[in-house]
Amino acid sequence: MARKLKLEELGRIDVETFKETEKIPLVVVLDNVRSMHNVGAAFRTADAFLIEKIILCGITPQPPHREIHKAALGATESVTWEYEEDVKSTIKKLQVDDFVVCGIEQTTDSVLLTDFEINKDKKYALVLGNEVDGISDEIVSDCDVLLEIPQLGTKHSLNVSVCGGIVMWEFAKALGL
Repeated sequence: MARKLKLEELGRIDVETFKETEKIPLVVVLDNVRSMHNVGAAFRTADAFLIEKIILCGITPQPPHREIHKAALGATESVTWEYEEDVKSTIKKLQVDDFVVCGIEQTTDSVLLTDFEINKDKKYALVLGNEVDGISDEIVSDCDVLLEIPQLGTKHSLNVSVCGGIVMWEFAKALGL
């Protein structure tokens, strides 16, 4: 009969080992995400999938904060992060560093995530936007590709932390998890 594993049976690495471990060539950019819970969830997911870095932009709250920590459960200590006020210049810097910038947004030109071929030889940056407005209008055209998660129900969107988890998982699988 199956039983749940105890924490000590999971064999997780400590923060120092995490920092020294090779990361997946994936950066997550949070563009004006306002909820501290969503920020914390992004950190926790980034930790789970060995994401290279999170870049917090605009009004996105920054650690340390009790509400971020509540969802991150310490992942703000393991995952590398930085704050950049301007998302547009952040995207330009990533592109100069040879990242393929993928905006996660529903647009007239978006490609379904299921149809997008992730190339193991490339580095990617995922831009996740505000809970109400999505990614900033001024950067939609700056993204190299716009990706959309297929949805079949009546709602028009997913929570940004759920969306981020789905997209990070797909990229982590393809890039070497």
